[in-house]
Amino acid sequence: DLEVEGHEAGFWRRDLNVIASPAQSVREIFDLMPNETEADWEHIAKRLANVPTALDGYVASLRAGIAAHDAPAVRQAWEVAEQARAHADPDGFFAVLAANPAAPSGLRPDLERGARAAAEAYGELAAFLSDELAPAAPTDDAVGRERYALASRGFVGVEIDLDETYAWGVEELARMVAEQEAVADQVFPGASVLEAVAYLEADEGRRLHGTDALREWMQAASDRAVRELGATHFDIPDPLRALECRIAPTQEGGIYYTGPTEDFSRPGRMWWSVPEGVTDFDTWRELTTVYHEGVPGHHLQVGLATYNSAELNGWRRLNWNSGHGEGWALYAERLMADLGYLDDPADRLGMLDGQRMRAARVVVDLGVHLGLSKPDGSGRWTGDDALPFMLENVNMDEAFLRFEVNRYLGWPGQAPSYKVGQRLWEQLRDDWVAVHGGPGADL
Repeated sequence: DLEVEGHEAGFWRRDLNVIASPAQSVREIFDLMPNETEADWEHIAKRLANVPTALDGYVASLRAGIAAHDAPAVRQAWEVAEQARAHADPDGFFAVLAANPAAPSGLRPDLERGARAAAEAYGELAAFLSDELAPAAPTDDAVGRERYALASRGFVGVEIDLDETYAWGVEELARMVAEQEAVADQVFPGASVLEAVAYLEADEGRRLHGTDALREWMQAASDRAVRELGATHFDIPDPLRALECRIAPTQEGGIYYTGPTEDFSRPGRMWWSVPEGVTDFDTWRELTTVYHEGVPGHHLQVGLATYNSAELNGWRRLNWNSGHGEGWALYAERLMADLGYLDDPADRLGMLDGQRMRAARVVVDLGVHLGLSKPDGSGRWTGDDALPFMLENVNMDEAFLRFEVNRYLGWPGQAPSYKVGQRLWEQLRDDWVAVHGGPGADL
């Protein structure tokens, strides 16, 4: 019913954003395709050849939005056009894929022809977004209350009181700020949060240089979590103990997880899409992300559902909403702090920075899309208020935050679902403990 409501509301004709629209998914499928046998490469070549048709259909949907005076916001058109231009580069992603030395030489002509066609199709998409969609697109990023409520139901899985959630988000953000300030004093006595961050950023012992070092550190941290949690707090079947950490072949920003195949021939993978020019990484800031994407976060969650295929039908294994899924992963970050894995004040500060970011985006996302009053009383939210607010509240790289903000503005209701989902998971846990835990019960 919800999908029908979304279709009737016209979501399909304005499906454009910087992270989770067909503009990205058409390319991202190649990250997941096996490439070990000749048959694998034949499939890749055929799929490359199909990219133009897929993007033609996508453009037709967006044109329907233009005709209905219901186009996505111009900000999304500009940003995704830049992404498409990068994929259109003759020496870009598709050319690199076709030139993979593992590809059979006999298929090289088909791969190169398909890569050129795919790159050209992305060039045409970029031109459409810039020349046709952008002039017809609204400048207002807000989608309004009716559409937002529908999107929120899809992402959270339940209907929430939007105004109460906004007020809770403001309160939760203030709580995160207070907790960060207390931990900052533990990092460096008397330091503010910004001073503690500066102190940690100057600590070469907590800094990684280059993506190779980042990947190796991610893998080591992930392996430790799997090994130790599998021996104590969780039952982790052997197939789930393989979790690969990789640097994504794109530079769009963001960190994400892809699940294993049903037979685990392709393991679960944690991907880091590093923006161009970003070469240094802070371990204290990112350890919590490893737990979010890996174990006990998404990998445990998705991997166990896959492993239990005999007990769960396909719908139960694969169905997903971010309130449930991302809420669990955010809950997993807090759980790791409760279990002692973030006892180092620096690592805990990093976790709190992530929690603060998730609380801040509850405020931003609801505030902008519903046109609510800003917490400081200075007027109502607009899309242009989002980045300064996030820069004020989140100690992360500006390129990353710029991508994040564009994501919120083009994907209404999704970003708050993490923190809202965490809230619901914690309420479920606390309710269970209150009934079944007994005196002195703890984790």
